[in-house]
Amino acid sequence: MDFKYSAEGLFDEMFSHESKCRDHYQGYQQWLQAMSSDQFQQKQREADLLFHRLGITFNVYGEDAGTERLIPFDTVPRIIPSEEWANVQKGVKQRVSALNQFLYDIYHDKNIIKDGLIPEEQVFANEQYQPCMQGIDLPNNIYTHIAGVDLIKDDKGDYYVLEDNLRTPSGVSYMLENRKMMMRLFPELFSKHSVASIDHYPSLLLKTLKDSTPISSPNVVVLTPGRFNSAYFEHAFLAQQMGVELVEGRDLFVKGSYVYMRTTHGPVRVDVIYRRVDDEFLDPLTFNSGSMLGVAGLTSVYREGNVILANAIGTGVADDKSIYPYVPDMIRYYLKEEPILNNVPTWQCRKPEDLAYTLDNLADLVVKEVHGAGGYGMLIGPKATPKEIETFRLQIIKDPSNYIAQPTLSLSSSPTFINDGLAPRHIDLRPFLLTGAESHLVPGGLTRVALKEGSLVVNSSQGGGTKDTWVLEGATC
Repeated sequence: MDFKYSAEGLFDEMFSHESKCRDHYQGYQQWLQAMSSDQFQQKQREADLLFHRLGITFNVYGEDAGTERLIPFDTVPRIIPSEEWANVQKGVKQRVSALNQFLYDIYHDKNIIKDGLIPEEQVFANEQYQPCMQGIDLPNNIYTHIAGVDLIKDDKGDYYVLEDNLRTPSGVSYMLENRKMMMRLFPELFSKHSVASIDHYPSLLLKTLKDSTPISSPNVVVLTPGRFNSAYFEHAFLAQQMGVELVEGRDLFVKGSYVYMRTTHGPVRVDVIYRRVDDEFLDPLTFNSGSMLGVAGLTSVYREGNVILANAIGTGVADDKSIYPYVPDMIRYYLKEEPILNNVPTWQCRKPEDLAYTLDNLADLVVKEVHGAGGYGMLIGPKATPKEIETFRLQIIKDPSNYIAQPTLSLSSSPTFINDGLAPRHIDLRPFLLTGAESHLVPGGLTRVALKEGSLVVNSSQGGGTKDTWVLEGATC
């Protein structure tokens, strides 16, 4: 394939500013040069067809055209050298360890608040804080068994944490299916590259869930809101891969002090629930009384310690964007260490001085709702029209505490196959950490790519796609 590729002004994963191929991409470049554009296009069409046949989709809310959409898949992998991955691994483990200690603290002694590191209103007035979790002791004090940490690189190639996902992080099924697709389409590439395996993620996930309870041979289920949920494919996929039951709220009931699953052979006790249902809908007796997605009485059984929920109720307060600015301080406070991975500089609009700065610089900033997700409820100042900026300004003024602001980082780019060949597109990375008796970060993660030229929004709900992520051998999990 002819290389007419320029990522001028960006930090590109494959090419340096001098347009020299980076060492860890050398083997891939040699292979790619031997491929014709027509051959690559054919492989891309095969991938799209296979994803359609396998039903690898996500659901989109509020679209008249239909509820399901294929996530675009790019056949050019993102490659990470082992020494770079080793630093990512240490940083993610450090961060999630501190966040777990923070969750234990705010539901018990509240020392970080007493010591003045975080204002109490940031925690107790947060809608994700769940008073029902106060004083509850969880096995090994683990609140978030499955975490997805979104990472980006700036124009110097330095990693930054964009956000933490501790409630019901999604995307791992696409990570696994992307790898299967690449191995099917390009088996010769894997014979020439020492790519670390990710196939063992489902077995590690099941082990993490089973290790979360002292019960021997626990019964594990995956709780889904149902097939209209945006990540239903993933719920079904992970249940199938782990060999456990996929259930909805109507399949479970509480009797006495335990949770049971309805089966054709009678009730079966459930010990661990990998729940993909938000707190608000988990138990109509505790949270939203109108919920048809949860299990009445589940919270009481949970508080008694007779069922494990992964992740725990109330974890959302730790990944709220209003708490995000305090995570580096949490690491120093709980672990007595300096953060390995940096935060993106953040202005909290609830603070008068930060609000004034934000309003004066909207055209240069990214502004997000503190509870927002999926690329919704945000303003990218440099890409917005004057009208959009003024509309957003009024929304911020109306409710400043609902917003944070950050500088517009360029995000690193990666070669992406488009109709005319290869072009740079912005990417991020979501590695998945499993925390149990041990912590495991499977070498890879979900690389999301903003397919629109110049776009910084990688979310699939906003037109983004995904890539396979290769960590070269030498990294450990």
